Amino acid sequence: MQIKEVDARTILDSRKEETIEVTIKTNFGEFTASSPTGKSTGKYEAKPYKKNIKEDIKSLKEVKEYFSNEHLECFEDLKRVEDIVDGHIGANSLFALESACLKAIAKEQKKEVWEIINSNAKPKIRLVGNCIGGGKHSETINGKKPDFQEFLLIANKGSVKKNWEAHIDLKEIIKNILKKEDEKFSSTKNDEDAWMTSLNEKQVIDVLLKSKIQIGVDIASSSFYKRKKYLYQNPMLKRTIEEHFFYLKNLILNTDLFYVEDPFEEEDFESFAKLKSICKNSLIVGDDLTVTNSKRLSKAILLNSINAIIVKPNQCGSLLEVKKVCEIAKENGIKIVFSHRSGETKESILADLAYGFEADFLKCGITGIERETKIKRLIEIEEKNN
Repeated sequence: MQIKEVDARTILDSRKEETIEVTIKTNFGEFTASSPTGKSTGKYEAKPYKKNIKEDIKSLKEVKEYFSNEHLECFEDLKRVEDIVDGHIGANSLFALESACLKAIAKEQKKEVWEIINSNAKPKIRLVGNCIGGGKHSETINGKKPDFQEFLLIANKGSVKKNWEAHIDLKEIIKNILKKEDEKFSSTKNDEDAWMTSLNEKQVIDVLLKSKIQIGVDIASSSFYKRKKYLYQNPMLKRTIEEHFFYLKNLILNTDLFYVEDPFEEEDFESFAKLKSICKNSLIVGDDLTVTNSKRLSKAILLNSINAIIVKPNQCGSLLEVKKVCEIAKENGIKIVFSHRSGETKESILADLAYGFEADFLKCGITGIERETKIKRLIEIEEKNN
């Protein structure tokens, strides 16, 4: 495959904010991909754009002639793309560009995108569905919302399709429970199409426990950590690191939480490790801690901080780095959770990446067209490959 032209433009994500869409023209046609945008971001993430989105678009158009002599035939050839654009664009732009390139390579070889990554892939991927929201992704209701960012359903019914159907049904059941438990509940949804409530995290977990399936939380602790204290708002409490630790430990053990993402702020590898050593039946998941970065992941492994990692390709931009992160995770028995962002597009390649890199989970909401596009694509892949 040979790139003849590169173009880019701004489009609106699911939050109605600008993100980038990249189109390449090759000898096999025209291929387009877009990048999501995150609201709750780790400070160690790569910058989404070198300066801003408009400068990245300009840079992509300026470097397009440098691609004319490059022939891309396999996943590893993305290194040539990265060499050309290195220092010119940010992570969002690189992810969209490389995604378009993978689509073009797949078309030339009459393969699916996931097959370009690993034609022998056959993972059993479970869905992680955001059912109730809080934190940065949600607005307050009558001045209140949960301090934790996401409350998650994780069905295990044997197939992606059955798990998704279970999540959709349970989301409606939980809406009816919220109507009874939260007098302020009005069936409104947040950035990720999850229910918004005035209940606190303990009350929300009690609601989710009624689903009778495995559940989880994304605590996003960095978002409410300041000056060595965790500042809870519902109710208002200032917890020290030790108090926060003991609160989480008891909450996890008492409710049998299966999945716990970012329980501590993004520098605290030691508290992650301490919690993991005690909560042996739970997945202790790094996101802001590890930001799809092989060096951060290696540190987390060295300190025994996590047993699962979030992979968000646009956190680093480079799909070669995504591959490296997945390889390190697999070598060390770390579960892989490919994840959407709060500002999503209708791009479906996340499903192909999750399948090709043989992820254990795909975290991508439950409803909303931008989320459903990815789940439907994963169902399509699984059903074709069974």
